[in-house]
Parts: sequence; structure tokens; C-alpha cells
Amino acid sequence: MCAYFLTEVVPDTSSLVVEISAAQTALQEGQRLSLSCTVDTQNQEKRFLSVAWLRGNVELARIGPTGVLSVGPDYSGRETEGELRAVRTGDRDYGLTLQPVRTEDQGEYICRAWPQDRSQDGAFTQGTPRDSSPQLISISATESGLSVEMQPFGMVMEGARLKLTCKVTEVEGQLSVTWQHKSTSTTATPFTNVISLSQEGVTEIGGSFTSRKVRATRPAADTFTLELDEVTLSDSGVYQCAVSEWKTNSKTNSQSQAATVEVTPLDELVKVYLISRDNIVTVGENVHLLCRVRGPRVPITLTWSLQRDASTVDNILTVSSNGDISWSADQQGYQLKVENRETEVIHSLHINSASHREAGRYQCSVSVFLENAFKKLPPSNQLGVMVQNPVSKLVLTSPVTLTSNINTDIEVKCSVITNTSESSRYAVTWLHQQGPENKIIVSSDRDAQVTFGTQVEQSNRKRISMRQSKGPSFELTIRQTQISDNGSYKCEVVEWLQDPRGDWYQLSPVSKLIQLKVTEPENDLRLDAKEQQQLIARKGDEVEFKCNIISGASGPPFFYKVAWLYRNSSSFTSVPLLELDHTGLLRYPENQALRDLQGRLRLSRPTQSNFCLRIQRAHEWDSGTYQCQVEQYQLNNEDQWQQKASDKAGLITLTVNVTGEHFFEQQCQSGTWIGILVPLLICSLLVVFILVLKICRSKGVGEKKSGQSLWAEHPLKTKPSVDD
Repeated sequence: MCAYFLTEVVPDTSSLVVEISAAQTALQEGQRLSLSCTVDTQNQEKRFLSVAWLRGNVELARIGPTGVLSVGPDYSGRETEGELRAVRTGDRDYGLTLQPVRTEDQGEYICRAWPQDRSQDGAFTQGTPRDSSPQLISISATESGLSVEMQPFGMVMEGARLKLTCKVTEVEGQLSVTWQHKSTSTTATPFTNVISLSQEGVTEIGGSFTSRKVRATRPAADTFTLELDEVTLSDSGVYQCAVSEWKTNSKTNSQSQAATVEVTPLDELVKVYLISRDNIVTVGENVHLLCRVRGPRVPITLTWSLQRDASTVDNILTVSSNGDISWSADQQGYQLKVENRETEVIHSLHINSASHREAGRYQCSVSVFLENAFKKLPPSNQLGVMVQNPVSKLVLTSPVTLTSNINTDIEVKCSVITNTSESSRYAVTWLHQQGPENKIIVSSDRDAQVTFGTQVEQSNRKRISMRQSKGPSFELTIRQTQISDNGSYKCEVVEWLQDPRGDWYQLSPVSKLIQLKVTEPENDLRLDAKEQQQLIARKGDEVEFKCNIISGASGPPFFYKVAWLYRNSSSFTSVPLLELDHTGLLRYPENQALRDLQGRLRLSRPTQSNFCLRIQRAHEWDSGTYQCQVEQYQLNNEDQWQQKASDKAGLITLTVNVTGEHFFEQQCQSGTWIGILVPLLICSLLVVFILVLKICRSKGVGEKKSGQSLWAEHPLKTKPSVDD
């Protein structure tokens, strides 16, 4: 018969009395501990109470005002296993049972009660607690002496397998084991069940581990193991092995041990390095990249990537943990090799015959498959691969100087005497330099597409052509050369090579400079007046200037362009007054300041080689310097006008006075008088010749007629005879 020991608490002003009693105060391991609490208060039926059992300062369980049970974190596992139960047995009675008890369950137990006031909205307000007097419970070890020892464990790598071992000794009955886990070592954090193995060998996985690869085994009668695959960082914490002893379906004893486990991130263990001994190469050479993976051997997926510019990263290939290779880019030119060493795994990427396409920054990255997803580890360093062009061996040859007569065809040529490759292609540009300016004349790309420079006029494009001949040689042909074709011609050649991937790339340009001199035949165009003249005229007079060509007008048909230039006394530059071009077109250049003078100009051409310019009604502001300029033109074989020569007459300084004498010599009028006097002189000489001939004839007749008198026998006839 069980004896109950009662402890009373003297009621305080609230009349709340709490009593605790135990069915048995001296127990052995494996027996049942039964504790009852009785709470007396006024208006018991209308009051709400919370009641809790505590051992020392550790709460075992609590029944709330509505009858809901909550278990302390240190006993949550035992409540789950069915070892701890607490219920309300009556209006003022509460009971707690704990079976099987352990030696660590001994100590002083109390009951604590709180009055609870319920508001209109249903919320409870907790009052001042009242404690019972302590009840001492002693627990002695049973003769079986069940003890549990858990082997210490320190660190496990993320993604690896966790294996914990628990050994038991002095076993008398059947055993069950429950593996539990909590993330921290603080006592306030409850354990959660990982997996349990019953005495019949049945396993039950805890709710939060149902999707994990977890196993509980008993490889030997005294050994229990826990295996958890692919551990994650959240698996760090405290693991507890709780072993229970059973007799006739009753739990008689229970012991536990705990060990702390730390899961180390793979980031801290697996390191990836990328190195190369030949990352600066010439097109066509090989590149060797070594990706060194150091750390524990775990199944990894390795990816090679290439960054060609600042924003784009292209994957080259991926090697999975089972050895499968998937190519993300053109696999031509790449070779892969994997070498296992004691402390590392070396993944080698071999680039055969590198091209500019393979230049950039390489990187290898590693990922592992954890929690049904790929987790990326920190990638390797980036390693730049530079692919350089080969040194150009291109050498050109060309004449230093060429000479051509005007209106003839000339061929400017530069040739390749040494090249970098027999399969080279060439892009050629011809430039013309006159003074500081370099003007592109014509160019052809590596596919021989010809393009004229933007500064080349349409008329000149018909005269210019280029071609490539055997050798190779590059020829620029200029037809009907002009004086403006003089200057330096640069032949600039760019050699193009094809890389191993079939892409074309260019080398540095090489050029040659050729001096072209276009000469004219000896200029026989000359004007008669070369010396400077001074003319003075009065205001209102008509002033005439004459420009006479004295040579250069013979031979094939020539045409002349005449221009009169004018410069006033306050200017340093001569400007054209009027022009009569070689086609007969008269033009007055636009000049606001000279419009009045141009309106009083009259140009005449008495003969093919004479030009007269008249100023009607001269004004004093017509004073200045005048000059005649003549250009000689001829049609070439393509019916295009070509300038052959040019000359300028001497300067004529005209001064127009408002009053006073004028001493102007009218050149054109003098020419007119000469034109009249010369025929008169010729007629006079002809008359004298006829008279002399007549006298001679008359003298011959007189000798035959014995000295007849001329006057007597031959009077002057009014009409000449037939003989005359």
C-alpha cells in the first residue's frame, strides 16, 4: 500500500493553497515517479489556474488555464517517447508521472500555481504564483547498471556523411535507442528526434528528417550507430543517444549521452587555383591551363569559362561528377585531361593552335550537389590569356622617283619581296601627299574590293585605276597626268593572315613612298610686254590695255584663256576683273567692290593673238595695277581639256587724274595707224617699181629709133595701152 506525504502551504491573502504529494519518494531506476498537486482557493469553480512541476529551477511540465499541456525543453524528448505524462484529474487535482526514472531525476520537486484572470476578450492575465513546499525524491541505480557512452565527435565536412556511435554496457533487458538533435548547446533549446530504433528493430524517422538519408543501426549487441548523409550547415549542434531498457514491454531504465558536432563549410576546405606557364602566346601556338582543386575528395562539377569582354562570360565545358562532359561552345581546339594526385585533383585544359577567339580571361568554378541543388563554391582566380599577332615579315620594294610628261599615262608600282605567309592576303591603300595633307586616292580590301577616297573628284576617278598582279605587285595607273598629280605617293599595304579557326586578322601596315614629278614641255607661250608700264589718264577718258601673244600659237590647235587682274593701291592681292576662257565664255567674277568698274569694261580680240581691254569713262578709283594672264589649253585624246602652259604680262600701273594733261599713249590706236601706214608704204613702193620698169623699157626703144625724144613721140596717155 502506497503512503502519501502531504505538505501544506499557509494561505495568503488570496486564499490560494498548493500541496504536492508523491506516491513513493524512494525509487530505483526504471520505476515510475508519480507526483500529485492539489490547489485550493475560494470560488474554485469560477477560477482559472496554471499548474507546473519543477525540479530545482527546471520546469518539467505545465498545464495551462484551459488544460493545454506544455513540456519543458529538457523533457520534450521524454514526453515524445511517452516517458512523461501530466493531466488534470479533478477540479483541484493535477498529476504527473515519469517512467522510467533515471538517477539524474532525483532531487526536490515543487508544484507552482498561478491564478489567471480572464478578460472579456478571452485573454488571460497571470497573477502571483504560489509554490508548494519541496518534495524530496531519491532514485537509486538498479542492479543492471545500464550505462551509455557516446564516442566523441568533432568536425564533419559539409556534404559528407555523419556517423555517430553509442556503446552500452551491463544490459539486462531489451534495448531501444533514440537519436536526438538540437542546433545549440543551451539547455533552453529542446531536442528533436532524428531517428529511433525500437527493441523489435523497427526504425522511425523524425518529422524534420523524413526527406534526408538517415539510418539507425545496431551492428553489435552493445553498439548503436547513426548515419546521416550529405550533412548541411544546419546539421551542426548537439546529438544525443538515449538508450532505454525494457522488460516485458515495460521500460525499466533509460540512459543518454550527448556529443557536439560541427559541420565545416566546403568553402573553407575546397580551394581552387588556376595557373599556366604559357598564357602569352602567338597565333597558332598552344596554351596549357591547370585548374588545381585542393581539399577533401567530394563529388564535384567543374566548369571552364572564358570572359572575352567586360560584360560577357561564356562557358566552355562542364565536367560532371560522373565524368560526363557537356560542351557549351565549339569544342574544336580544346582538349581536357584530369589527373588525380594525393593532395589535389588537376583539371588540364589544352588549347591547340590558339587564335584571337581564345584570348580572354579564363576561370574554373566548382559546384557540389547538396540539398537537391547545386551549391557553387568560390571560383578560381581569373587568368588572362593573350594571343599576339606574329611579327610581320612583309617587305616592299618600289622606285624612289618617277617622272612623267603632262598628258601621258604613268604606272606607280610597289611589290612584295618578302611576306609572312604564302597564303597572305593584302589590303592596299594609295595616298597622295601634297604639302602637309595626305589624301586617300584609292584602296582595295583583302577581297580586292576597290574604293575611291572621298576627296577624289568624280572627273579624276576616270583617270585612276589600280590592280594587283603576280608577285604580288600593286599598281596605280594615272592616265593623262596633270600638274596637280605631282607629289609623293604612299603605297600602304596591310597583310592579312588566317588563324587556325578560319578567322582573318591583320598585321601592322608597311608602306613605301614614291615621288612623282609631272613635267611640261618647254613653255613657248610668251607675251610681248614684260616690263612694268606707267599710264596716266584724265577722268572720263577711255583707257585701253593690250595683251599680245608673240609665241606659242603655232602647231596643233591651241586655245587660250585670258584673264585681267586688278589690284588697287590699298591692297596687296590681285583679284580677277573678267575672264574669257578657252571655250569663248566671258565671265565677270562676283565682286561687289568692282561691280562699277566691271560694268564699264569692254574686251575685244582683234586677232587670234591680240586682246584689248577698254575702260570706258575712267574714274579716279580705277587707278591701280592691271595685269594680263594667259593660259594655253589643248584637247587630249579623250576630248578633255588639258592646260599646256601659262604666262603673265608685265604690270601696268594706271593713274587717273581728275584735272590736268594726260600723256596716255593709246596702244590700240597706234596699232590702227600702223595698219593704215604699212599698206600705203607698200603701194608707194609698188608705184616706184612700175615707173622704174617703164623707164627701162622706154630707153630700149630710143636706141632703135635713133634718139627720139620721149616727150615728143610719147605723150602721156589718158588710158594705158594694152602693152602697158
